[in-house]
Parts: sequence; structure tokens; C-alpha cells
Amino acid sequence: MQRLTAIVMVPLAIWFAIAAIGLIGADRAAMIAWMHNPMAAMLMVLAIIAMFYHLALGLQVVIEDYIHGAGWKLGAIIVVRVWCFLLVLRGVLAVLKLALGA
Repeated sequence: MQRLTAIVMVPLAIWFAIAAIGLIGADRAAMIAWMHNPMAAMLMVLAIIAMFYHLALGLQVVIEDYIHGAGWKLGAIIVVRVWCFLLVLRGVLAVLKLALGA
């Protein structure tokens, strides 16, 4: 899954870099107008989900490699997963707020 998310993130990262360069010097209103585009909002949500899922998978590998106690290992993985889920939720809600104008 980590390789799949890495592959998915390549075009999303390129899209995001081009979009961010295009918004250099833009004000908040221009950024919100850009986010009102359904395609931009959808791609941003996909990028957020892919990025944090990839992060959670990568950190899980690090935890499995370097934490040796079974209880500590499970606890650390749970904390990472919950933290990444909360960050995805926060990011998606922020995008929706901008995209829907709430």
C-alpha cells in the first residue's frame, strides 16, 4: 500500500506544485476562488488523504523496526493512526469549508 500511495502522490504533488506556483502573490480571495473549483477541491482532498495514509504506513514501518516491546509497538501504531486520521479529518474539513464557502 505504501508503494501505491507513493505512485498516487506523484501526479498529485506535481499538480499541487503547479497550482501553488500559480497562486504565488495571490490574495486570500483568489485562493478561495481557486478552491471553489470542484476539481481543485477534489484533488486537494485526495492529496491530503494519500499523504497522511502514506505517512501512517511509513511511520508504522519505522515503529515496527525500532520499537521492540509488543505493547509499546501497538500503542505507538495506534497513536500514529489516530493522529493521522485526525489530521486527515481536519484537512478535509478545511478544504470543504473553503470549497463550499462556509
